[in-house]
Amino acid sequence: MYLSPRHPRDRWTSSLCILRCQKGVVRTQRVEPPSSYRKLLSLSAPARLPRPAKCSYRFAQCSAALSVSRRPSCLEPEKGRRETEGTGDSGLRAAPGASRAGGSPGGSRGRTNQRRRPGNGRGVAASLSSGREDFEDDPRALGARGHRRSVSRGSYQLQAQMNRAVYEDRPPGSVVPTSAAEASRAMAGDTSLSENYAFAGMYHVFDQHVDEAVPRVRFANDDRHRLACCSLDGSISLCQLVPAPPTVLRVLRGHTRGVSDFAWSLSNDILVSTSLDATMRIWASEDGRCIREIPDPDGAELLCCTFQPVNNNLTVVGNAKHNVHVMNISTGKKVKGGSSKLTGRVLALSFDAPGRLLWAGDDRGSVFSFLFDMATGKLTKAKRLVVHEGSPVTSISARSWVSREARDPSLLINACLNKLLLYRVVDNEGTLQLKRSFPIEQSSHPVRSIFCPLMSFRQGACVVTGSEDMCVHFFDVERAAKAAVNKLQGHSAPVLDVSFNCDESLLASSDASGMVIVWRREQK
Repeated sequence: MYLSPRHPRDRWTSSLCILRCQKGVVRTQRVEPPSSYRKLLSLSAPARLPRPAKCSYRFAQCSAALSVSRRPSCLEPEKGRRETEGTGDSGLRAAPGASRAGGSPGGSRGRTNQRRRPGNGRGVAASLSSGREDFEDDPRALGARGHRRSVSRGSYQLQAQMNRAVYEDRPPGSVVPTSAAEASRAMAGDTSLSENYAFAGMYHVFDQHVDEAVPRVRFANDDRHRLACCSLDGSISLCQLVPAPPTVLRVLRGHTRGVSDFAWSLSNDILVSTSLDATMRIWASEDGRCIREIPDPDGAELLCCTFQPVNNNLTVVGNAKHNVHVMNISTGKKVKGGSSKLTGRVLALSFDAPGRLLWAGDDRGSVFSFLFDMATGKLTKAKRLVVHEGSPVTSISARSWVSREARDPSLLINACLNKLLLYRVVDNEGTLQLKRSFPIEQSSHPVRSIFCPLMSFRQGACVVTGSEDMCVHFFDVERAAKAAVNKLQGHSAPVLDVSFNCDESLLASSDASGMVIVWRREQK
């Protein structure tokens, strides 16, 4: 009986190996391909599979090579594969990893119908199914460095070439399908982008900070109903939106001047705030008490702050004396080597998702990138981009991808240019390249913007921004023309900040008059 690849071309790509079962003995037979196909193989695969000494090892290589040639991108398994695994004729079903471990795995499935070659310490458990599963689950199958005993160097090189072809040969603006994107589309319910960001109206209005601007509003991390906002009246409000009616849980007081910025810790148990009184404070969100007050090392007004994404014991702050400082909130001291100087007052900070790159924007129109040492907290200045000379950079928002189908890391920047700017991150040093811009009204106020947290739509990727025209604007960054998706009207002053909750069911926006509006997305 022969077990050959299902696709005709795969019988040659499988390193010319055919399994033959006769009287319980497993043998391999080498079959040479036609000369025309041999020439094609020599062009696509730089190295041939080596000749092993044992048949079971050779069969494991064939299984892995089959999976490479059949699915270049290592995406979803084929239906036919499950049908093959379900048949009991071959007697070769085994758990993943048996080909590497040698011998029978601990599960009952691995011991069923296995055949051993006399004198061979390696069980013939490296079946088609186990070889494919093992290869596909390994992230190195996507072309990264590394070597698996059951897969040859030539197979990895062929896989890397196929993966590069998927990304590099696609036209600009096209998308690369992923399982995450398919899941997002299923969540969207086959609705358009405009339908996903249609809002039914106001859910609630908070007015406890009226007559003083609210420069920052933020939902807690991975939370639907907990919201915080800071005000230039020197206080921070913690709000609960469910159960109805929404209420202000507590007001954090202690700063003697306006609060310019704040940030939630990853676990939401701590808040860090910066103030124009030249201090930063650490708050316990559970009871609202001030855990620690830390003065600015330069004695200057503190204008912005952000947590280090991986190590929440470190916080980065920017001040009015053009300095960026990395602060240890446990000791209240500045980290050695964690300071750097910009060309102007530091107004905006943002880390990339891994926490290795930090961007800082100042009031003279420059954006600096820093390499962040994860072990010591040391900052190393890398690149500088002049967005526009003399135009303050009021907001920076980083995203590892624009959408779940677009691979480019991106940076969203607000500057007082009457434009919202989207940059592509070019390299590991944070070099920026302008991708496109969107028209908004911003010439003097510290307006902020964000990426939408979920990509729950058929195509495209949305960003949301405040504006001095008293509206909240939605833009699709993937749409070439007519990028405006929606506009929310209801504020009576310039909208300074916006924030989505974790599932995008609620959107909060704050303005220069102290009003905070929570918008409810329309339910389909």
